[in-house]
Amino acid sequence: MSLPGKSYGQTDTGFVVPAEEAPHQRTFMQWPVSRKVYRDPVFLEMVQQTIADIANAISDFEPVIMLAAAERHAEARRKLSAKVQLWDIPTEDLWCRDSGPIFAINGKKELAVSHVQFNGWGQKQVHTNDARVAGRVAERLSLPLLATGLKGEAGGVEQNGYGLLMAHESSWLNDNRNPGLSRDEIEERLLAAYGARHMIWSEGVYGEDITDYHIDSLARFTGPRRVLINLPDDPDMSDRFHVAALETYDRLAANGLQVEVIPEPHSVRTNGPEFVASYANYYVCNGAVVMAQFGDPETDSIASETLARHYPGREIVSLNVDVLGELGGGIHCATQQMPFV
Repeated sequence: MSLPGKSYGQTDTGFVVPAEEAPHQRTFMQWPVSRKVYRDPVFLEMVQQTIADIANAISDFEPVIMLAAAERHAEARRKLSAKVQLWDIPTEDLWCRDSGPIFAINGKKELAVSHVQFNGWGQKQVHTNDARVAGRVAERLSLPLLATGLKGEAGGVEQNGYGLLMAHESSWLNDNRNPGLSRDEIEERLLAAYGARHMIWSEGVYGEDITDYHIDSLARFTGPRRVLINLPDDPDMSDRFHVAALETYDRLAANGLQVEVIPEPHSVRTNGPEFVASYANYYVCNGAVVMAQFGDPETDSIASETLARHYPGREIVSLNVDVLGELGGGIHCATQQMPFV
């Protein structure tokens, strides 16, 4: 396969999703509120504070919009910086990467929302409001909503902005999202949704976590032909996630990409069966990279130094977001960029 080294320009729709490191107008986030999801009110407040911490950090570099029902604005405002704006768009949970709008730009510098329908990660969680977030944001911004014919989440596909995608089959080729569609059909629709030309698949892991192993917790593009991947120093070959991660590494390397490994932390503050300690789940905003630190001085430092090399000229902001790791996610999962036009 010939991999792109520069933009292929317009696709059939004329809309392309830019790389995350391209300039942003703003960042969107969602305020978590559902007691069906968060039955413990103390834990919910911890989650809300962590989301506020991320929003406040990003707001030092670019505008942030927090989506929440109007009746939730007072509680959110107590934790949010004055620089963070609140919009009256109801939410259940915080995962704006998955339920939020995917913004694309055409050659006329017009914006649209490329709409992959969120369905609660395959009907695994309540999503009455979250399923409508993307459409409601598009309506408020008076942007066209471009149907893709897909159910899924943006966290399940990673794009470099230059015509290349990567994904795990488990998040897409799955009856809980896209029953009856073949991999070729899903690939064609994803390429159209992102304005891309090529795609690299690996198998992933089915049914072991709510996302069916989103790619953005493992590997991220940092340029047209560069990838960062988060791998353990000593993989456990009885662990399905470790085996799948090594397969993804091999697929990426076999396709001629420059793949650099960030080690997983050797020790973390929070131990639990669902805890995700992913340095790859960072967010690139204007002038900064916002990343998780896990309390392991060695690997936290390696991750910070690596991101500084891959994103020169940007400040590296490290946050304790362990509560999101307990939920199986991270900073990237909680954010969605709106590109600058």
